[in-house]
Amino acid sequence: MTPPALTLFYDGFCPLCVAEMQRLHHADQLQRLCLEDIQQDGFGTRYPDIDPVKAREILHGKTANGQLLLGLDATYAAWSLVGQKRWIGLLRLPVIRLLADTGYRFFAQHRYRFSYLLTGRSYCQTCRLDSTTCTGESSSNQDR
Repeated sequence: MTPPALTLFYDGFCPLCVAEMQRLHHADQLQRLCLEDIQQDGFGTRYPDIDPVKAREILHGKTANGQLLLGLDATYAAWSLVGQKRWIGLLRLPVIRLLADTGYRFFAQHRYRFSYLLTGRSYCQTCRLDSTTCTGESSSNQDR
């Protein structure tokens, strides 16, 4: 099995985060992404190099060659790999980058509030992707 080009470590308790990962999963026709829920049991054992506390503060991504990407850099890499949302690249331009990263950090810090405003749910213990994890374990949208 070919290793994924990018592994994203997302917050599975956040309804907006899960929705974004679901969109990425469906767009990932070439299976270049691995989407790992940092809230899953055994996460720290499978990924001892990813600090779950820091990963809750900002989206983490890890490339196949081991490079760590954070926040919008991880988001941009993921959407680039699936060939969609090219406009996110504009947020990486030097002039815009600082403002975009500041906005992203604010969003990440308050993602449960934004989730409530946009979905009516601030927290989600039952959100799951209809996919498999990087280790091949099955994951679904069922209650834990």
